[in-house]
Amino acid sequence: MKKRVLAAFLVSAFILSACQGKSAPEADQADTDSQESVADTRETISSDAVAESNMQDSNNADSKNVESTVSTSSSENLPPLNVLDDKYRTTYEIFVYSFADSNGDGIGDLKGVTDKLDYINDGDDSTDTDLGCNQIWLMPIMPSPTYHKYDVVDYKDIDEQYGTLEDFDNLVKACHDRGIKVIIDLVLNHTSSEHPWFKEAKEYLKNHSELDSLYGENGGAIPEIESECPYVYYYNFTKQQQTGYEKVNGTDWYYEARFWSGMPDLNLSSTAVWNEITEITQFWTDRGVDGYRLDAVAYYYTDNNEQNIEFMTRFNDMVKSQNDNAYIVGEAWVAQSTYADYYTSGIDSFFDFDFSGSEGMIATVARGKKAPVLFAKAMAQEEELYESKNPDYVNAPFYTNHDMARSAGYFVGRGSDNMVKMSGALNLLMGGNAFVYYGEELGMKGSGKDENKRAPMQWTALGSGSADESIMCDGPKDMEKFEMPYPALDEQALDPYSIYNYYKKAIRLRNTFPVIARGKTEPIEVLSDETSGVGAFLRYGSTGLSSDSGDYIVFDENGDNIGMDGVVKPALGAKDPLYGEAALLILINNGKDTKTVDLSKWSGTGNNPELAFELNVGEESSALEGTTLTIPSYGIAVVK
Repeated sequence: MKKRVLAAFLVSAFILSACQGKSAPEADQADTDSQESVADTRETISSDAVAESNMQDSNNADSKNVESTVSTSSSENLPPLNVLDDKYRTTYEIFVYSFADSNGDGIGDLKGVTDKLDYINDGDDSTDTDLGCNQIWLMPIMPSPTYHKYDVVDYKDIDEQYGTLEDFDNLVKACHDRGIKVIIDLVLNHTSSEHPWFKEAKEYLKNHSELDSLYGENGGAIPEIESECPYVYYYNFTKQQQTGYEKVNGTDWYYEARFWSGMPDLNLSSTAVWNEITEITQFWTDRGVDGYRLDAVAYYYTDNNEQNIEFMTRFNDMVKSQNDNAYIVGEAWVAQSTYADYYTSGIDSFFDFDFSGSEGMIATVARGKKAPVLFAKAMAQEEELYESKNPDYVNAPFYTNHDMARSAGYFVGRGSDNMVKMSGALNLLMGGNAFVYYGEELGMKGSGKDENKRAPMQWTALGSGSADESIMCDGPKDMEKFEMPYPALDEQALDPYSIYNYYKKAIRLRNTFPVIARGKTEPIEVLSDETSGVGAFLRYGSTGLSSDSGDYIVFDENGDNIGMDGVVKPALGAKDPLYGEAALLILINNGKDTKTVDLSKWSGTGNNPELAFELNVGEESSALEGTTLTIPSYGIAVVK
């Protein structure tokens, strides 16, 4: 969806008021032999079949028309979009290997991603057949001997399985034409053992068995050795066997490799390594990259958070000097108290692991094990925590990623699909830059080995005869066979109550009201009931903070102040020139029965609350009569 200029922001805001967005360790070494086609999971696409798929274009067009009709009929009364161009986005994580195959070799590639950009965002606000995500994160795309590519052999190129630098440039341009930002995975903790730096360092040590140390009395590099082979200082070599170190075969040397012997850790204290990193980021910045996802930041200096923060501070300053609008998100799979401290580095975002996974806040609320008001309280608490570390922080909520079992497997039994839908909505209702893992919007599953979690994007069922069958990927070679619990995209697109169409509407909600991603959270306990399963919270911006006394400043439909009653925060009806609605009341029913809420119990409701948006898992919808709100099972209502 196209970004809007400021003038359009101002106009749309008032129209809106009138009308109503590793990695845990990679333990499995991939086979470095060329990937073979898996005959029993993919039909070979012959030249005749390709020709046949071309003949089906008209049928595919008809299918798209049907999808458009279904989508429009379910959203024709929705308020207009208000997509802001900043770092609070909705990001789609893509494992290129399994996403879309443009050349029929069974492996996804960059051309395939480009071909499918309209699925993610077509750049046209007047359509509603795209997801509405406005940023993509490409998992590692650099040359690597493994399928996952988290062990890099060349930081300034594209893996040949994925294409060329020209293909990458074309993808970036196509993304930018649609208002989509592009961030790429940057693996700095380690390289591949096949990287020329490591191979040369290892060879030098094999040929110099007389060396007892690489460092002088003061701990500095020995000039003679550094001039002969600077790369021995790019890694952490020692003659002392330690935990997390691997043997250099044929020598009595060891090297640090915390994840796997094929991933030697870089010496991030080396000036030469720092200079290499600076050149690498400049290389990708010059190619139009909008930022980076930093892999395994807690392992930069093992068990040394202070050094990790120092390095990330330096990295953040360096990247922002190359592109002051660059966005950086770090992966720190550690306790929340630790990744909260990492915000002091100035890095924009860190993934919010506390809310993710099968036992995180999102899943437990979706399955009814925790009340929705606890979800709101947890958000409010972490917002205060992160802001205390960095006032400019941008949270990075996510539900699942490539290292976790996929979400559809978290729920079993009757109503599982409702829980899958609600969990997706909860992620997208969080503040910050929300991340969606490819296929999550289809209810894909996959657990156990990492390959299973990176299964092919389900564009269509194999043997369906769809034109999209030609872009289906084989998936990782060692992936196990298993059936997906929900239909492929082409079937879900035709069902207005599918997981896919629910996700589209949840993202649209996020793109309609900027305050959802950018505001703060206040639980409204007077409207919440931990026993009944109904929870309410206010998401509010900064508009209306003009008094030191009282509670909610209340505005009428023209934006005029009509009184206050307590703490200074915008109440329903407050306006913001960019956000539109400066305050929204969000109510969640995670129970199995319809619930009724009396909104008049809350002082900020105002005299004329309106039902601005709703997310429902089926045909039953919410209703607001006066201040009495009815919410169906697994329903989410947004009141303004």
